[in-house]
Amino acid sequence: MKLSDVQKRLQAPFPSHLVGWKPQSYTKDRSRALLLSYVDARAVQDRLDAICPDAWTFEIEVISGTATATIKGRLTVLGVTREDIGEAGEGNLGTLKAASSDALKRCAVQFGIGRYLYDLPKQWVDWDDARRSPKVTPELPDWARPDHERSPGGAHLVQAMEQLRYELPEDLELQREVYKHLKAALGSIHPVAVSQGQAA
Repeated sequence: MKLSDVQKRLQAPFPSHLVGWKPQSYTKDRSRALLLSYVDARAVQDRLDAICPDAWTFEIEVISGTATATIKGRLTVLGVTREDIGEAGEGNLGTLKAASSDALKRCAVQFGIGRYLYDLPKQWVDWDDARRSPKVTPELPDWARPDHERSPGGAHLVQAMEQLRYELPEDLELQREVYKHLKAALGSIHPVAVSQGQAA
């Protein structure tokens, strides 16, 4: 497998519930904030694990003598290496761990992972400073959503399936039983979907 074989899958939009929003700046009274979209480092790792689980590595090197924690990251995917610098924020966020996460995300963008987020417009929104969050979370445009979310109810269904992963029983036999019932349920609706498609 080569990098070109998986490029489209790496570049695909993330499910909208994995996209967060953080303030870049505020109005003087902090009643409004300019938001930027982002995904966290765990989402990047999950994407790499899903596409090429045994064919990626990430190495870090601490850069000393900087005002904030700074890391040089080196991400290798299917034999191709990209490097970038990660910096931590100030205060409690100013840790080497935060800088490492930033470096991973910046390296990943060079492989196309999450790069589309840079094309989203920055948005001024009403800001709840006490809760440190927007009063209303911005909506992603259709082009910034995965295909399954562009149909009505798609995003809700994916979130439900994601939640189901964490609610599965630990016992392997019970997991097999749940899988058997899910497979039977999917099998029973598949012929209906096919016949509806033929009728259309």
